[in-house]
Amino acid sequence: MKHSPRFLQLVEDAKKRIAEVSVAEVREKLGRNEPFVLVDVREESEWAAAHARGAVYLGRGILERDVEAKYPDPATDLVLYCGGGFRSALAADNLRAMGYTRVTSMAGGFKAWKDSGAEVD
Repeated sequence: MKHSPRFLQLVEDAKKRIAEVSVAEVREKLGRNEPFVLVDVREESEWAAAHARGAVYLGRGILERDVEAKYPDPATDLVLYCGGGFRSALAADNLRAMGYTRVTSMAGGFKAWKDSGAEVD
């Protein structure tokens, strides 16, 4: 998908303030049974079609509104992903601004997840 220049500029700005993790790092965390929450921030239709095994759904449209009810501890380790890593970067930046201290965006998103051979539901 070709993204608009202003959108890409917004994403690049957000990426200056957030941390990104690779799919390999996320899979390693899973393999070590580290406590963290893998959060799918894509549209509900994208989630319904397929998502990373073990992920929870908290779409961009409701994320900021509902995150505190689901994860009230701002030190909760949250790994966000979207389709390609752009929306999750924006979402991670918003959660950082809300006081969440352990939020990251998975680089490459769900596409990279699938391409790596990771499990999908």
